[in-house]
Amino acid sequence: MKIHVQSLVSQLTKPKVTLSTTRILHALIIKSSLTVDPFYATKILRFYAINNDLVSARNLFDRSPERSVYLWNSIIRAYAQARHFPDAFLLFKRMLTSQTQPDNFTFACLVRACSDKSDDEALRIVHGKLVASGLGFDFICSSALVNSYSKLGLVDEASCLFLGIDGEPDLVLCNAMVSCYGRCGDWMKAVAMFKSMLDMGIRPDGYTVVGLITGLATHTGLMNVGEMVHAFCVKCGLDLSDHVGSMLVCMYSRCECIELARTVFENLVQPDLVSWSALIAGLGQTGEHVEALMFFKEFVMFGGRADPPLLATVLAAAAQSAIVGPGCEIHGYAVRHGCDTSVAVSSALVDMYAKCGFLEMSMIVFRNMPRRNIVTFNTVIWSLGLYGRGREALRVFDWILEEGMRPDETTFGGILCACCHSGLVEEGRRCFGAMREGFGMEARTEHYVYMVKLLGMDGRLEEAYDLVRSLAEPVDSAVWGALLSCCEYHRNYEVLEVIAKHFCENEGRNSSYKVMLSNVFARLGRWECVERLRRVDDAVGAKGKLPGSSWISS
Repeated sequence: MKIHVQSLVSQLTKPKVTLSTTRILHALIIKSSLTVDPFYATKILRFYAINNDLVSARNLFDRSPERSVYLWNSIIRAYAQARHFPDAFLLFKRMLTSQTQPDNFTFACLVRACSDKSDDEALRIVHGKLVASGLGFDFICSSALVNSYSKLGLVDEASCLFLGIDGEPDLVLCNAMVSCYGRCGDWMKAVAMFKSMLDMGIRPDGYTVVGLITGLATHTGLMNVGEMVHAFCVKCGLDLSDHVGSMLVCMYSRCECIELARTVFENLVQPDLVSWSALIAGLGQTGEHVEALMFFKEFVMFGGRADPPLLATVLAAAAQSAIVGPGCEIHGYAVRHGCDTSVAVSSALVDMYAKCGFLEMSMIVFRNMPRRNIVTFNTVIWSLGLYGRGREALRVFDWILEEGMRPDETTFGGILCACCHSGLVEEGRRCFGAMREGFGMEARTEHYVYMVKLLGMDGRLEEAYDLVRSLAEPVDSAVWGALLSCCEYHRNYEVLEVIAKHFCENEGRNSSYKVMLSNVFARLGRWECVERLRRVDDAVGAKGKLPGSSWISS
């Protein structure tokens, strides 16, 4: 009987063992009195773990009379893989006080658990225990540490460990470093690591290229390097991998090279959600909003299941196109698939309805949201402000404070915009002062633009001009432009002369405001000023304003 059970257990492989089979085997082992052998207890425990029966696995562990390091490792790994991190670490503490001491596989498992739970403090503690146990130079532990520090974006720690590894690094370790540099945006080090791999005779694989492309995708000015990596992929046959292809689509989309992104996308055998999302987002960024909506429709027709980030992206495209029909359809899709409760999707719906002219529907979505974050509140404040409903925007701002949330720069930008559109000068002045005094924020260009316009349109041009002069040089042209529009509105030609002098001397290529100045001077019959502005434009080769456009959609 024992020989039969031993043979049966040794022949079984993990993927074939179901939960019912595991229970039968467990019963046979108990009947054969083999439970005293930690080898069989470890086997059965692992079978329970791969079938997600942690209760049975723990019961087996607790009742085992002898606990080998393999049995300890198996139960710790079972909890860690199931993301029950507190239980995994409690077992590790128990192990330290037992007669069985942890080995390199124990520490490697815990190190991976620390990165999975994004806990850098716990990772450093485990690292310290590992070194104290004399495993600081163990290859398995060092590899796990490099990977974990890399995943947590701790580049310096990962680099030091990588350079201190005893022996030649393997492909997995090199990939971890390339990915680490890529995730942190240090593309130069990622490329240098890639070159070092080639010099060491290590053949890069798809994971190497994905890590490298991740670093390049965050820099729009690195298209030439990205194209060289793409050429390397084609040469080595790696572009056929959907994983590599998806990252190439992401890179080209983020760099707004939509035609290249489409070419790679069309060559993918089975584009995944990441590929579709990247291409749709790229189309939205380049202003091809209708095309983005068409691609989303095609994605759904091919049986794709959109996640909240993709739905937020296509809702942004619908908002920019100002066509409410597709936005409503996406809203319906989100409701049917249970994504409408996502904060990202709900915030995008609020923005879409407001920009399409349906503010009341926007507010209904906002009020029905189960959860809200600062982005949601910011969206509502901006929407109300653009509709001239400044008082309501201020009430939403008070709501943010009542919820215990901290407003950010975008919140104050929206509030000042709302006050500007509603002529709420004193309220805007108080909010502008609260930025620094109450929340320790420095005003940015957009805040000064709204404040200058708020004061200027109310007829307080001297105060607005004093605010502009109080700013450190160089003052952004948008701030001068705001003052210019106020002077034109109130026909204050004294300040207008100062603005004209500023634009002629400092804003050589910024033609849009010069067109406005030129029109004002032309209305006054001051043709010598118009001619002077045109001469400056001709000297610097400035282009005129882009023509406006409009469209009607049924």
